[in-house]
Parts: sequence; structure tokens; C-alpha cells
Amino acid sequence: MTAAEHSRLPELETAAQPTTLLETIPFISLGVAVLSLFLFAWIAENVSHDRTANFDLSMRTLIHEYASPGLTKAMIGISFLGGDGLTIAAIVALVVFVSFRWRRATLWLAVTILGALVLDLTLKYAFHRARPTPFFVALPRTYSFPSGHALFSFCFYGVLAGLLVGRTRSRLARVLIWLSAAILVVAIGVSRIYLGVHYPSDVIAGYLAATLWVSTLLALDRMRTGRSRKATP
Repeated sequence: MTAAEHSRLPELETAAQPTTLLETIPFISLGVAVLSLFLFAWIAENVSHDRTANFDLSMRTLIHEYASPGLTKAMIGISFLGGDGLTIAAIVALVVFVSFRWRRATLWLAVTILGALVLDLTLKYAFHRARPTPFFVALPRTYSFPSGHALFSFCFYGVLAGLLVGRTRSRLARVLIWLSAAILVVAIGVSRIYLGVHYPSDVIAGYLAATLWVSTLLALDRMRTGRSRKATP
């Protein structure tokens, strides 16, 4: 398929969808956002009072029991996909979206990434949680809570999967895209615990912060789209 043909594919946010679905998505998204906020606040409070120490230690120990030279190399590679590799992938995705003239997709991805960056920096400096002692790699210079790798991977790969699925006609391809994104996001979180640079509670909090951000964006976008449709004669 040529670039011109790709550019004619319907945007995910503007493609024709059932009215009932359009009316329901904002409420579901807001519900997920509120739930994520409460769960994040609960974990943050427990972290602040050092109530997650036993859970973090037990999970770190359990995952570390499976350590091996080969697995360590694999985990370093997977972790790269949530850091510098993700940055490269994001730049490539934005360039591709611009070349195909997917303006709304480009905006969605850019806003998601920039928001995740602000959220990550704000939360890290707000909680000032020290890093655990790493098992296999050097100690990162940033704070530990929440996990930036978990937050960014969920935001980027999750939103990217949603944008690609909206432009894919094959049901099998859609399932594979979502499955691949989910496995990658989970694997990146596990890799941070395996390498010892994050506590498990950091990773969970990163996922929850990402869920809060993406759900809020989706709800706002759908409400705006719904108003635009109603205003159109």
C-alpha cells in the first residue's frame, strides 16, 4: 500500500462509529481514570509510610531467583525498549505519521508522550524515593517512584497500538497488535524489577499513572468529538 493510500485511511478518532459507543467511551474512560487515581494514591500513601517494604522485598527476591546470564542480557535488551529504544521508536512513529498525513494520530502521540514526561518528572520529584540496590546494572540517577519505563511504555506502546488498530482491517492483525503491545509493556516492567533498579510498587504505580493519563486524554477527546458531531448539521 502506498503512502497516498495510507493517508486516505480513516483517522481512528474520526472514523464512523456507533452513536452508543461514542456516548459510552467518555464515561468508561473517566471511570478508569478515577479508579487509577485512587489506586495510585493508595500505593503512594503506603510507599510514603514504608508499608510496601515486605511486598517489594518478596517480589524482588522471587524474580531474582530466576536470574541467569542469558536472561540478564534479554532483560537489559527489553529494558532498552522502555528507555532509549522507546525514544527512537517514538521519533520514527511521529515521522511516519507525519509522512502519511495522520495529523490527529501525530497530535495524539505527541501529547501523550509530552504529558507522560511531565507526569513522570513531577511525580519523581514529589516523592523523592531512593532507588533500590541494583542487581546487574548501574544505579540510575533519577528517583525511583514511579517507574518511568513502566509509565512511558504503557503510554507510548499502548497508544501506538490503539492508533494502528484503528487503521487495520484484519481482526487477527488487531489482536496481534494489542497482544504484542501488552506483552512488551509487562515485560519492560518486569525487566526493571529483575535488573533491580525499581521496586515492584514503582512499576505498578507507573502503570497506574499511565492509565490515568491515557484514560483522561481519551475521555476528553471523545467528549470533544461528540460535541463536534452534534454541532455538525
